[in-house]
Amino acid sequence: MPENNNEEYKQSWNDEYLKTVCAFANTQGGTLFIGKDDNGNSVDVSGHTRLMETIPQKIKSLLGITAEIILHDENGIHTIEIQVHPYSVAISYHSKYYTRVGSTTTELTGHSLTDFLLKKSGRTWDDSIEDRATLNDIDPNSISSFLEAAKKAGRLPETDGLTKIELLQKLRVADGDKLKRSAIILFGKDPGKFYPNLSVKIGRFRNDSDLDFHEEEEGNLIKLLPAVTNQLNRKFFTNPIDFEGLQRVEKGEYPVAAVREMLLNALVHKNYMGSTIQIRLYDDKFSVWNEGTLPQGLTFEALKRQHPSRPHNPIIADVCFKGGYIDAWGRGTLKIIDSCKEASLPEPEMKAVDGGILITLFKDTLNEEKLRKLGLNDRQVKAVIYVKANGKITNKQYRELSSLSDEGARLDLNQLVSKEIFSIRRKGRSSFYVIKSLGN
Repeated sequence: MPENNNEEYKQSWNDEYLKTVCAFANTQGGTLFIGKDDNGNSVDVSGHTRLMETIPQKIKSLLGITAEIILHDENGIHTIEIQVHPYSVAISYHSKYYTRVGSTTTELTGHSLTDFLLKKSGRTWDDSIEDRATLNDIDPNSISSFLEAAKKAGRLPETDGLTKIELLQKLRVADGDKLKRSAIILFGKDPGKFYPNLSVKIGRFRNDSDLDFHEEEEGNLIKLLPAVTNQLNRKFFTNPIDFEGLQRVEKGEYPVAAVREMLLNALVHKNYMGSTIQIRLYDDKFSVWNEGTLPQGLTFEALKRQHPSRPHNPIIADVCFKGGYIDAWGRGTLKIIDSCKEASLPEPEMKAVDGGILITLFKDTLNEEKLRKLGLNDRQVKAVIYVKANGKITNKQYRELSSLSDEGARLDLNQLVSKEIFSIRRKGRSSFYVIKSLGN
């Protein structure tokens, strides 16, 4: 049995493995096996009697915790099982903190460490007080815009007659007369004065190295959402789209629901002490990157199905929910995927890149007009449309569509391969063609 997130195998003991014990304690717990190879096969551990005494002593003295240590004897082959339970407080080893990222033990530093310590203390970054801020730093127009949106959504209890500070307290972005960081992010007049890189960069690229032009929008979250969408429509999208109505767009364009959810996802879940949000547009794709990691226990595969909502900034997320900008059920990524499917676009790509999360939409450039400009004949155009609908095509299926001979079909299909529209796949003796440009 191979290693996984909650298990790790070592053939012999080394004090460095106390980092793994620390990481298990800081996450969901786990088991460290001593005397097993990477596949989980027992290889016997030397000095097991001594280790049964020294390992628990070191865990207690260097980590300040206890773990269950079990000695196994399988026909004279000895292994040691170290069971570590999760701890609600932060555990350190030599004044450093470790956690599990997948099946890897990782040291926490910088913003990740700050977030970790805050969560272990029962708080999050956006729930912390910003001592430098006063009510004068709050933009009344942003509050008005939010209240108008919240009224339409019907998710905010009665607010008539409340003073500005009472409203902020009701939204849990203020504690007494003290403003929290979330208040500045959501409603600040100049949030960049408090937190650097609170902006969204938008660039139009020919390729990864050639930038045609770019723009940058700054401001609080309530202002950034319309500012960025207006900028996309004004200068970057060929055909402006209606972000208010969330109507589907014509095939070949990016679905408005996907674009809106990608932007909201970046703004709500961003690490606000990190880099700016970056939006990139190419001829054939649209991507949004923001600094941060997936919540503990979630994977990119889980984002493709129903999953719980675990916001990185829960106070900010709650206010955005009350304003009708997002829902509270973790459906944002599903909306992105489903809207692309409805628009007959390839499945979006979601992955970790450079300390952040990158979501990319791929534009279907293989429409009939574009195909004919590439010099395809009627038979080939029909074949591409067939593959877009069915996923693949064989020589036999192409012959049935085109009424060609075997040789004629092979020539047509090979031309589609040479134009890098199709790629050929083989399974046993049979072969079939898929669309290369859609990354299938």
